Amino acid sequence: MKIGRWNLAPVPALIVGIVAISFSAIFIKWSEAPASILGMYRLLFTVLLMAPFTGRAVRREMRRIKPVDGGLLFLSGLFLGLHFLFWIESLRHTSVASSMIVLSLQPVLVAIGAYAVFRERTGGAALLGMGMALAGTVLIGWGDIGFSREAVYGDVLSLLGTLAVSVHMLIGQRLCAHIPSHVYSFLVFLTAAGVLAAYNLAAGIGMTAYPAREWGIFLLLAVVPTVFGHLLFNSLLRVVGATTVSMSILGEPVGAILLAYLLLGEGITDYQALGGALTLAGLAVFLKTKRTAPSPERPARESA
Repeated sequence: MKIGRWNLAPVPALIVGIVAISFSAIFIKWSEAPASILGMYRLLFTVLLMAPFTGRAVRREMRRIKPVDGGLLFLSGLFLGLHFLFWIESLRHTSVASSMIVLSLQPVLVAIGAYAVFRERTGGAALLGMGMALAGTVLIGWGDIGFSREAVYGDVLSLLGTLAVSVHMLIGQRLCAHIPSHVYSFLVFLTAAGVLAAYNLAAGIGMTAYPAREWGIFLLLAVVPTVFGHLLFNSLLRVVGATTVSMSILGEPVGAILLAYLLLGEGITDYQALGGALTLAGLAVFLKTKRTAPSPERPARESA
């Protein structure tokens, strides 16, 4: 796997990415800035950090991109922007545990989309795993109904964010088959930042009057979960495919919930524990029954 001029092995890159994105929810919880501002500066700072290393390659590839791929790049950026808008806002209304477990449904949604787009089939055991994961998420939501309506609202936002990022990853699987992953990431991050900037302008949300502490959090979100998380995952799309990357990110909810317990003092309810265990068990069954090796001849085509 290659990112710009660096060759990286998929497994170590994946481990680094999982650890990095586990901090995302913690940084967001520390911030008081609006969700759209957090998402916008997270992506904008990432683009600025990438520019010195990818600028020449981006200019070269831009001349080769076909109009249809340009449209898909915009859609990928649009859905990534929506993902950050919905998911970051969900953390304002529900716990890290609930939001992250709902987000862990991403591989199931990607698998469904992969069948529709790439005709990747899912066997009976994998379908059982999907059912277990969905049941676990329903259990988490049921527990939050007893907790507060606001928590349920947060769960719904997290689900919308999960749907958005699933579409983003499926588009990325197709585009990264013939566009270098670092170029794809740069253009998509820039597009998503532009989408969120347009939202902020339309909603009348101020974009500059934030204390130094918030700017530090914006930078942390760019460096840790985005550069060392999303950027690495985008690079893996061509190697192992969208569904396998999504399934492997199952370490994020576990890491985020543990960090929330240690750093934020958030407890875990019985419903969250039981629903989370059922969701992760179902997703583990799903992963065990799927193949992870993509075909070299087709865009990251794998049964996972």
